[in-house]
Amino acid sequence: MKQVRISMNEGRQMNLVVEENEAGQRLDAFLAGKIPDVSRSYIQKLIDDNRVLVNGKSTKGKIKTYPGMNILVILPEPEPLLLKPEDIPLDIVYEDSDILIINKPKDMVVHPAPGNKDNTLVNALLYHCKDSLSDINGVIRPGIVHRIDKDTTGLIAVAKNNKAHQSLAMQLKERSMKRIYEAIVEGIIKEDKGTIDAPIGRHPIDRKKMAVTPGKGREAVTHFEVLERLKGATHVRLRLETGRTHQIRVHMAYIHHPVYGDPLYGASSRKKITGGQMLHARYLRLIHPSTGEYMEFEAKLPDDFIKLLNSLKP
Repeated sequence: MKQVRISMNEGRQMNLVVEENEAGQRLDAFLAGKIPDVSRSYIQKLIDDNRVLVNGKSTKGKIKTYPGMNILVILPEPEPLLLKPEDIPLDIVYEDSDILIINKPKDMVVHPAPGNKDNTLVNALLYHCKDSLSDINGVIRPGIVHRIDKDTTGLIAVAKNNKAHQSLAMQLKERSMKRIYEAIVEGIIKEDKGTIDAPIGRHPIDRKKMAVTPGKGREAVTHFEVLERLKGATHVRLRLETGRTHQIRVHMAYIHHPVYGDPLYGASSRKKITGGQMLHARYLRLIHPSTGEYMEFEAKLPDDFIKLLNSLKP
């Protein structure tokens, strides 16, 4: 472990010493249990940013705790919220005091990033929900539990408090939340159904892209089922078992059936034809964070998807 110097005025500090009965846990899991209202992914970010020191040295989240382990956690000061609420219409499929299910339109970015600070789903949520959004993922992504791409349409779940966020995040981790998409992809898929099990990581050359990276990437599993074979294309249903960045788009391109209209992984000429990729998050199935009720949501296919589907029918 390398020695790291951190200024003591960079944030609030927590000093922890592992007790005998707390030994044998993964460090990130141990810290998630000790620091209230934060997710394990947030803990991992603190570790990656060298804000978790074991005996004064940087470390990794997967190491095991042992009796007497001395842990210093330097929590960053809360960032001022610079995002402005915007009165942007939302297609609300469901809402209560815990969760909000949105049918996201094409061309809407989920959360702000360099070059996209306004007109995002988060700006709209800040206006609609005001202070009723979880803050586990920080000020840039309040309420955001999972994301879909700018040009992907369909269902996204939003947490209105931290308890709901933790519940939904755990369902994602345990793969009990079901996210089912429909897409039009290039070419004719011969198999009626199948599974793509191929790890995904950052593209080795083009840093804007992800890629299948055997031996290096993170586990990624996508299940597909053919709904209809079209003229030079296939209408498919896809179920995510994991949730990697661009997962469906990367996996379909990997098996030589890129999503129709995908400007990054498909034929660029299709972008002009369709106005964007034909990928829609159609179904979302989850357990309600407070009531324990099993819930299913559906967002009908958008008009441009249906129009292209009809134009490609044999």
